[in-house]
Amino acid sequence: MSNRAELLRRVAAESQRHYAAYSLFNQAMADHLGLHPTDLQCVALLDLETGPVSTGEIARLTGLTPGSATRLVDRLARTGLVVRVADPHDRRRALVELAPVARARVAAVWDVPGEAYGRALETFTDAELDVIAEYLRRATEVGREQAARLASEGPSATS
Repeated sequence: MSNRAELLRRVAAESQRHYAAYSLFNQAMADHLGLHPTDLQCVALLDLETGPVSTGEIARLTGLTPGSATRLVDRLARTGLVVRVADPHDRRRALVELAPVARARVAAVWDVPGEAYGRALETFTDAELDVIAEYLRRATEVGREQAARLASEGPSATS
């Protein structure tokens, strides 16, 4: 087997291990915060946004149907993790943003894991970090595309 083929196999295997470990971490973090994992993912994604987003955008970010995204936002609003704000361009429409209390709550719990993930990256050069970031960006794009493809195909015949 060529070195490149072996490297690609290794990257694929480590990616699967990473995804499994991160899924376990996400569940543990959600349990620690008393949230459903999907709620935590939504909170984490909203934390990355530069401003309020529509429920439709939350559906796109999370892979939920529009109705499920609306129920998710309703649930998060009831718990005070998100707030609805008027769309400055269309007052009939509400946007959603992370409540400051949610940002602080998640940041406090993220301190220890964030430091640990930081230590995992500290020996990489800036050029290597750039490659890692680009790989993660591309893998995220592929993951979204493949999730959409699978969702559009429906359950397989072997299910």
